[in-house]
Amino acid sequence: MSKICIVGNSVAASRTPEEAPLAGWGQFLGEFLTPYHEVRNYARDAMTARTYFTDRFATLLNMLEPGDLVLLGFGAVEQRIDNPARYHGPREFKEFLYLYIEGIRAEGALPVLVTPTARCSFSVEGNVVDTLDVHPEVMREVAKETGVALLDIVEHTTRWLEQLGPQRARHYFRWLDAGEHPNHSDGVIDSTHFNEAGARAVARMIAIGLHESHEIPPGFVDVGTLSMAPEFAGLLPEFTVEAPEYALYSEARVGSAPTVDAPVQSKTVGAMQKFSGTADAGTTYVLFFENGAYLGGTGVNGKGKWQWRRVVNWPAGDHVVHVVGYTAQGVTPVSAVGFTVKDHVQPPVVLGPRDGALNGPRPRFSGTAEAGVTKVMVLEGGRLIASAPVQKDGTWKVTHPHDWKPGTYVVEFVSIFSAIHSRPTTLNVRIHGVPEGNWIRESTLSREPCSDKCEHLPFAGRW
Repeated sequence: MSKICIVGNSVAASRTPEEAPLAGWGQFLGEFLTPYHEVRNYARDAMTARTYFTDRFATLLNMLEPGDLVLLGFGAVEQRIDNPARYHGPREFKEFLYLYIEGIRAEGALPVLVTPTARCSFSVEGNVVDTLDVHPEVMREVAKETGVALLDIVEHTTRWLEQLGPQRARHYFRWLDAGEHPNHSDGVIDSTHFNEAGARAVARMIAIGLHESHEIPPGFVDVGTLSMAPEFAGLLPEFTVEAPEYALYSEARVGSAPTVDAPVQSKTVGAMQKFSGTADAGTTYVLFFENGAYLGGTGVNGKGKWQWRRVVNWPAGDHVVHVVGYTAQGVTPVSAVGFTVKDHVQPPVVLGPRDGALNGPRPRFSGTAEAGVTKVMVLEGGRLIASAPVQKDGTWKVTHPHDWKPGTYVVEFVSIFSAIHSRPTTLNVRIHGVPEGNWIRESTLSREPCSDKCEHLPFAGRW
């Protein structure tokens, strides 16, 4: 019996009943295979190409046998440029994929690249918003360069979600109103992870890809399981509310208006801003309007808590949303919250050091960023090397804890706001010091340095 091993992140990871309605596509893939193949799911939460390679890949290689398949489902976590522990620049991501392919092939197994799944995020035109940066394209390039099988699941899930549309797509994600599920009494808004129906639909797409791939031997997939396509779910409850405008224009009101905790009044937010708040006891539903038009609604739990997010991204600019509660006795007064949506962010300004100026081995980078930016990420050679928090006055500064070797380097600085990031600001950094290979350095190589800063003789060229 040959194995199909799954390596990747939380979207593929198998889940327990206690984690319901969360589900991963890896736990359902076996439903579409012939009885002669076993699925082993090694996908884990927040797993990246780097962490799996350094922590667990050797163990996987030791248990592979010729003819096994290894599905490499990376690329969704690695695009988090705001998180140094997770981010992989395009070059680093590509190099790790090469290493995976080389190692798996050396054991006689077949590597398969699986691009990430699309997220439940739509534009006002009804198109799925691309939130995955360049990482799927890097996987396509590696597949072409190495001849490895590619399952382009981001393309399949994008088409699937656009067929569903914003009024239905949320049915397939771990996205629940308050009070809708006992495991999430306050509700949960998750546009990345699937519920059981969504995970099973993605598993079917994976199976179809395996069956249709020219690089994978036949016999893995039970074709009979693919013949029946899943039915589309009905409209979400928020889009089936009858005559919602009554709640906005009714003259009769009961109780008090819902309280909006987020977004904060007059705050600048991202295009996927989440709303949350509370309502009077007995309020069962909260409805949202802009310019008199109904946007959607959400349930309220027994403690009066609610949360809501549009499946459609907010367009950039100023918005005022009116919020009304519904009770058995009638509708509540109306509350309102105004906010500004930013859909792009300007690159940071670098004030020091001056471009092209000579520096010692530990240059201090500093500058300013526009309002709302929370941190500035520093990259060198496409790899994250530091993160600088932005202060309330818009200034930032950071010094890398390791000495730079003498030479000239190109350093990039990127502003982070919400889930978006800016284009990079580029700085040429020249480091002054004793060059590598110089006798002053080479003459001390018979001894290990005792510390980062050493007072012993002879001087080895380090500050």
